[in-house]
Amino acid sequence: MAAPGARSCSLSGLLPAQTSLEYALLDAVTQEEKDSLVYQYLQKVDGWEQDLSVPEFPEGLEWLNTEESISIYKDLCGKVVVLDFFTYCCINCIHLLPDLHALEHTYSDKDGLLIVGVHSAKFPNEKVLDNIKSAVLRYNITHPVVNDAEASLWQELEVSCWPTLVILGPRGNMLFSLIGEGHKDKLFLYTSIALKYYKDRGQIKDNKIGIKLYKDSLTPSPLLFPGKVTVDHVTNRLVIADTGHHRILVVWKNGQIQYTIGGPNPGRKDGIFSESTFNSPQGVAIRNNIIYVADTENHLIRKIDLEAEMVSTVAGIGIQGTDKEGGANGEEQPISSPWDVVFGRSGSEAPGDDILWIAMAGTHQIWALLLDCGRLPKKNELKKGTCLRFAGSGNEENRNNAYPHKAGFAQPSGLSVASEDPWSCLFVADSESSTVRTVSLKDGAVKHLVGGERDPMNLFAFGDVDGVGINAKLQHPLGVTWDEKRNLLYVADSYNHKIKVVDPKTKSCTTLAGTGDAGDTIGSSFTKSTFNEPGGLCIGENGQLLYVADTNNHQIKVMDLETKTVSVLPVFRSESAMVDGPILAEKRTLPKLPKSAPGIRLSPVAASPGQTLQFKLRLDLPSGTKLTEGAPSCWFLSAEGNEWLLQGQIPSGEIESISNQPTISLQIPGDCVSLEVVLSISVFLYYCSTDSSACMMKGILFSQPLQITNTQQSYIAPVELKYIF
Repeated sequence: MAAPGARSCSLSGLLPAQTSLEYALLDAVTQEEKDSLVYQYLQKVDGWEQDLSVPEFPEGLEWLNTEESISIYKDLCGKVVVLDFFTYCCINCIHLLPDLHALEHTYSDKDGLLIVGVHSAKFPNEKVLDNIKSAVLRYNITHPVVNDAEASLWQELEVSCWPTLVILGPRGNMLFSLIGEGHKDKLFLYTSIALKYYKDRGQIKDNKIGIKLYKDSLTPSPLLFPGKVTVDHVTNRLVIADTGHHRILVVWKNGQIQYTIGGPNPGRKDGIFSESTFNSPQGVAIRNNIIYVADTENHLIRKIDLEAEMVSTVAGIGIQGTDKEGGANGEEQPISSPWDVVFGRSGSEAPGDDILWIAMAGTHQIWALLLDCGRLPKKNELKKGTCLRFAGSGNEENRNNAYPHKAGFAQPSGLSVASEDPWSCLFVADSESSTVRTVSLKDGAVKHLVGGERDPMNLFAFGDVDGVGINAKLQHPLGVTWDEKRNLLYVADSYNHKIKVVDPKTKSCTTLAGTGDAGDTIGSSFTKSTFNEPGGLCIGENGQLLYVADTNNHQIKVMDLETKTVSVLPVFRSESAMVDGPILAEKRTLPKLPKSAPGIRLSPVAASPGQTLQFKLRLDLPSGTKLTEGAPSCWFLSAEGNEWLLQGQIPSGEIESISNQPTISLQIPGDCVSLEVVLSISVFLYYCSTDSSACMMKGILFSQPLQITNTQQSYIAPVELKYIF
């Protein structure tokens, strides 16, 4: 991914010597010859009269995965350092991460090696630390990452592409640079010989660097970075790609889990549900109890048979492919980072869905997997199982063309089909060009719908502007879904934290929901509710509901298109739910109160050691609603900083009925550490409309100050916890 206005940079000081080395390596036959050439190169570079020294990290930058900020010339002196200049949206940067993970597993800081991610944002949204935190979690980055929001180091070195690796010696001296992805062998060769060279000279230090992983500070949640969601229109079940947990969930419309397939750790295994594993799955499509999955980081398309309870591979070989044509049988065809999948038909006469369309983000193309014998536009008859390119040259561009193979995409990440006339097209969320495009199902012609600009090479035409066609601006959209009932297209405008709606007839694009700021607010209307990088969406309930994978909020949000209200889908297990997959028995984790939950501070109560306090729940639901059957409506107690208060108590319980709500008891311990305590009583209610068309989770926090005295108190009346939702 090229940066705008890139020019010759100080890294060019390495270029003559490194170019000579790389030409020599082409002629080397044995590993010994290659090692020797790199060693000789280092002798030459290390002997220069003046080092090519990297600038120090600017003061005041924000760091992740470290105990404190890091200095190149203090903390990293004596280390071979790999600087990874990346931006978290970039598919090429994502492709590089497995190479860096493998390098970290081979050499540690004790061996003298450290990797530092230098996040240099493309999009404004990527400059925000919280969003980088989410990416660090999503991609399991465990090395230090610095948020160089203004790209200071990038500009000083005059880096020109994402990703770029710069390898430093123990004095902060630049040794090598590697531009783009696909250089694993060179990365390992250069770092291993650099470690040997400087160890031979006694310049490598084995001191530990203070690592403090951000992920260790998080509490568990039912979902972790859900990427995509789809609906089974026959049963009204939802299929959720629980991407961060590396699993697929099948849930009923009230949120109760029916199947858990895969997780919690990444893997690549077919077979029965209890043994199958995935690696950061994204797109999902379901028909007739068969689910197809874009198993993104395994570079596979997987098939889940819910009746047979089996998982199999139908496309890909498990390693990143570079083929941009395809045409082999799916199981023999290498593919690259599939991001979304959707069913389609090979023609109007096809009896049913016989094609799986694939957004192949890794090669910037749209591919097809033939689920039955059929033909694509301008193609001969194809065999069942054939997997091949449909549209896109493979060049990363925003290029529209009547010839599908001459068009260019830039990391297509979301698909939806409008098979009916006059549309008869695929809608494509083309994330890196910040556009929505169409691909004709009749002749494959690729056309612009909204966003971006006319220059096909400009991938920086992004923004947040409602408008028509090219005057509308998006920022890295990841999802689209077609509303057949209204003839409208909904777009997950991910980096603007919005849901937008497009009329393909007029090309008008307007904000439907979201404020433009990342957040997790359930407001009184669509435009007062907030999202955080929503990645996928789908239409359900005959066009009434829009389900949104609110990725960085770890939620599925439910937008009622008729009442214009937003709620959170409660994802839960019940004892009767069939939950498969190699997930260890887990302790009950209590949900986190929504940020919008009201807080009520009660009048202080005086009590003496040994006395029992009683709290009676008196909660009222909105009219026309009922508690969700099987959902874990509950209460729990906490006393931050005074956990002694709860020792030996019953700290939580369920709320099974609104008409018969529980009374919560708390006995003041005989030995009190403090005489003034605040008891927190958190309540979670899951409830649905009486027709179960929409379900919500609401919370409330009651704060009860306690004044503990040795004077024996007379009878203390129960405290009523009243609230009307």
